[in-house]
Amino acid sequence: MANATDHLWMHFTRMASYATDEVPTIVRGEGAYVWDAQGRRYLDGLAGLFVVNAGHGRTELAEAAAKQSAELAYFPLWSYAHPTAVELAERIATLTPGDLNRVFFTTGGSEAVEAAWKLARAYFKRVGKPVKHKVISRYIAYHGTSMGALSITGLPGIKTDFEPLVPGAIKVPNTNFYRAPEHGDSPEAFGRWAADEIGRAIEREGPDTVAAVFLEPVQNSGGCFPPPPGYFERVREICDAYDVLLVSDEVICSWGRLGEYFGAQRYGYQPDIITTAKGITSGYAPLGAMIASDRLMEPFLTETGMFAHGVTFGGHPVSCAVALANLEVFAREDLVGHVRANEDAFRATLEKLHDLPIVGDVRGDGYFYGIELVKDKTTRETFNEAESERLLRGFLSTALFQAGLYCRADDRGDPVVQLAPPLIAEQQQFDEIEQILRAVLTEAWQRL
Repeated sequence: MANATDHLWMHFTRMASYATDEVPTIVRGEGAYVWDAQGRRYLDGLAGLFVVNAGHGRTELAEAAAKQSAELAYFPLWSYAHPTAVELAERIATLTPGDLNRVFFTTGGSEAVEAAWKLARAYFKRVGKPVKHKVISRYIAYHGTSMGALSITGLPGIKTDFEPLVPGAIKVPNTNFYRAPEHGDSPEAFGRWAADEIGRAIEREGPDTVAAVFLEPVQNSGGCFPPPPGYFERVREICDAYDVLLVSDEVICSWGRLGEYFGAQRYGYQPDIITTAKGITSGYAPLGAMIASDRLMEPFLTETGMFAHGVTFGGHPVSCAVALANLEVFAREDLVGHVRANEDAFRATLEKLHDLPIVGDVRGDGYFYGIELVKDKTTRETFNEAESERLLRGFLSTALFQAGLYCRADDRGDPVVQLAPPLIAEQQQFDEIEQILRAVLTEAWQRL
């Protein structure tokens, strides 16, 4: 729309880039596809923003929202309850691993991460360990944009404008095996080293000061880093040894993205807290949650106990109703099983791109993949800052979209193309993704 830049301040957007160009405006979605204002169709290769897991155009989710709005549009969860929040919390507790039975609703992922850090601090104060307040997270990892979540985030480029941030957020190496600084010949040894770096960080900071470790099952920023074998098992051992909470940040990785309801189930570890959002409603309404173990709730069950935290729209009745309808779709169509049945085909289709000289690595799990781009496949030489700017923002982002594929071309870390299609995607969509990527990446290489 011609007037989109007059009043709309878009998120993470270089507004000057639309000084002369029209802002792409998406007006409709159906299944795995969206259409713009000019009627052009695009394959949604990112599920909106790792969100629209059940696919676009689900009228039953819209109808659930309308029905709930007419019955009870809003009421807070501050000392009161409403039926959809109660039912959804119970439903979530049946799906989570272990004793993660306590569901604290938010409106999105950053708020869920913020709530988890606050809970970790408040919990340790109540059990007689008031100095435990620091958190450990991984380099390049993204955990949100509110001030606490941004402090946990490991991306310097999106933090500098807002510093100083909340103190006490410590960074450790991530699990990018393609660029492993140690043990690059053994995933198992690399995983042990990367996990042990968390233990070393706890020792450096002082175990009595560290409250929690925040980890994504598959790290998003940097381009989809899966955990090496044994990594999370070792992290769990370290957290137990030092009485540190393990927070599984599953804002992206939950609700089928990795072929399980939660990524922790995919990789066989037990977190103390799960943070989630995005796919819980497939994006049809905003909702997030911090899901905590029964143990973490216990200190707040005294006569005067209270977790002094809350947000106005956390657990909104309409959002909870949509989430319940979304989970009905998941169960009826076995979307989680659909991902497990098709993930090998998705991987194999993307791995065809290895024959291109610009493709260095294809990595990920489930329906969540990153393709790292390189200047030299043999040496794994990456692009410098100016080259990456020309490649990603000067060509790839626009070219892929114009070719009919909406995805993410990013250089938070090394240059990557990220893919996370709706969970309904099948071989037809995999082939379409591969064909568009092949054509555009071939042209990109010729332009270098």
